[in-house]
Amino acid sequence: MRPDLNETLARARADLRMGVPVVLTSGESAVLVGAAETIAAGRLAGMTALGDVDLAITGRRAETLKARAYDGDIARVAVPNGAALSWVQGVADPSEDLSKPMKGPLMTRRGGDAGLHRLAVILCKGARLLPAALVVQVKPDFAAVEALVSVDANAAAPFLEAAPVLRHVVSARVPLRAAEDARLHIYRPEDGSEEHYAIEIGRPDRAKPVLARLHSACFTGDLLGSLKCDCGPQLNAALMQMGAEGAGVLLYLQQEGRGIGLANKMRAYALQDQGFDTVEANHRLGFEDDERDFRLGAQILDRLGFGAVRLMTNNPAKLAMMADCGIAVAERVPLKVGETPFNARYLAVKAEKSGHLF
Repeated sequence: MRPDLNETLARARADLRMGVPVVLTSGESAVLVGAAETIAAGRLAGMTALGDVDLAITGRRAETLKARAYDGDIARVAVPNGAALSWVQGVADPSEDLSKPMKGPLMTRRGGDAGLHRLAVILCKGARLLPAALVVQVKPDFAAVEALVSVDANAAAPFLEAAPVLRHVVSARVPLRAAEDARLHIYRPEDGSEEHYAIEIGRPDRAKPVLARLHSACFTGDLLGSLKCDCGPQLNAALMQMGAEGAGVLLYLQQEGRGIGLANKMRAYALQDQGFDTVEANHRLGFEDDERDFRLGAQILDRLGFGAVRLMTNNPAKLAMMADCGIAVAERVPLKVGETPFNARYLAVKAEKSGHLF
């Protein structure tokens, strides 16, 4: 009846979202981890009482803060004695960087193993939180004493690097405006994360390249008709073209905001209002340009029986990932729709910094 590692990791992400710390272990070493975004002042005080606390942030965020990232992709910022929760959140969250620029000088640690700090940040990312984690050394039995989730870092590493295994849940006919002959397939990841969908139009021939699109969920664009992106028009145009041709498959992947989640996407939008472009905003938050995992799309295509696609995309990264995952790309089908005065700069940045083909 005990949870397996996938289930334990899902519990750890859920606890971090609720502000509950978790314990990470590696051999005889153990650390207590709290998400900077959700930790309460009382628990922060409890962590500082245990010893010297680090605030683990990404190299991207450290670059913004002019802090030395001795571990490359991770910086271990020493939390000053008596630091308030507002200090922690000010380092983690860039929303007030311009109005309160003096956060340092920040002392970052060097030497020693940063592996548990790195895993802490990865778990925060997986929980769709700001990628910043409080870390303090504890005794190996701390998790058992405090009834906290404990994760073996060495065992977890392969799970966190691999694409989640998807399990087919159900399929059903759903007539659409774009195509009355359509079916919706639901896939559920074994790691407890969000479900992903495949919309199959008509009855595509599995022996031929299928007209396909990997579409990342966009609440603001797909549902609200936001003019800041081209996602909604791309979704509708792809379905309409598949309907016109009588066959196709659209993969709707729950990777909002280039994989950072809706809350962080709105933080990026707020930074764009301050004058930063979409890539700069992601970096200031501590994320990479694009945190999505397109291996999920390749996995669904394979489960549906497709080995080759005519891929509707302007993103060369999708083409490369399909090829790397064994899905042959017979043709790139351009999808240039939805340009507005509100998203012209956004599209230009996608072309300039992400190599999108328009």
